[in-house]
Amino acid sequence: MKTSLARHITGWMFFIYSLFSVLVAQSYTISGTIRDAIARETLIGATILEGISGKGTTSNSYGFYSLTLPRGEVEVRFSYIGYETESHPFTLNRDTTIQVLLKPAAQELQQIVVEAGNTPLRTTRTGTVTIPMDQLKNIPSLLGENDLMKSLQLLPGVQTTSEGKSDLSVRGGSPDQNLILLDGIPIYNANHLYGFLSVFNTDAIKNVTLYKSGFPARFGGRLSSVVDIHTNDENKERMEGSASVGLLAMKASIEGPLIKDKTSFTFSVRRTYLDLFMDKITDWIN
Repeated sequence: MKTSLARHITGWMFFIYSLFSVLVAQSYTISGTIRDAIARETLIGATILEGISGKGTTSNSYGFYSLTLPRGEVEVRFSYIGYETESHPFTLNRDTTIQVLLKPAAQELQQIVVEAGNTPLRTTRTGTVTIPMDQLKNIPSLLGENDLMKSLQLLPGVQTTSEGKSDLSVRGGSPDQNLILLDGIPIYNANHLYGFLSVFNTDAIKNVTLYKSGFPARFGGRLSSVVDIHTNDENKERMEGSASVGLLAMKASIEGPLIKDKTSFTFSVRRTYLDLFMDKITDWIN
């Protein structure tokens, strides 16, 4: 009885194994390489999709693909961005190799017509601030002394390195990463009186432009910012000037023609008298 049962079980196992082998034998593999039809370069990540079963895969880093499908009628489509889709319908009854050459898709662009209009062109420079001196002089000043660099510290994206100093830290940069130009001439030390004041006389300045990003190519490479300062245009017709006295310094500016309408001059000076008090304090301490 036991021998008969064992033979029965063995027969069923052989039947199941044979059936499984037949079912496995009904599946075949489609493989190959996908390349550019012109350059013959392999296409990485191309899509391979069988339209009837919906099964698919993609090509690997070598352009190779492999797709196992059941036996029967199949329609394999090969596609890649910027290339024409290629379709291969056939009867799958054995392992098949298909080398695919995809052609670049030719796209015809529509005609573009450029017409001039009456609307004026407006351009916006991001990260650029231009300050006229008339506006700068209306900014609250320290003890009556207008200071260019301290006024720039009030702009967005600009900070001071330490309290009371006129150094600029633009968008996290250090002061030595700023380019300061006076009529195109680099100013390497813009501080005076231990950084408490800047060296610029606001009476002799026409405007100042701060570039916080997107510097023009004429300035060269800078890590943080560019401060472009322009002095007043000298008067070639008549003599004029200004003078002021504050608690920290006194300053004067004069300009006029040497030869009318041909040659002119401008002269500006600023003098602080805090050093007079500092000398007395130093002598008293010593």
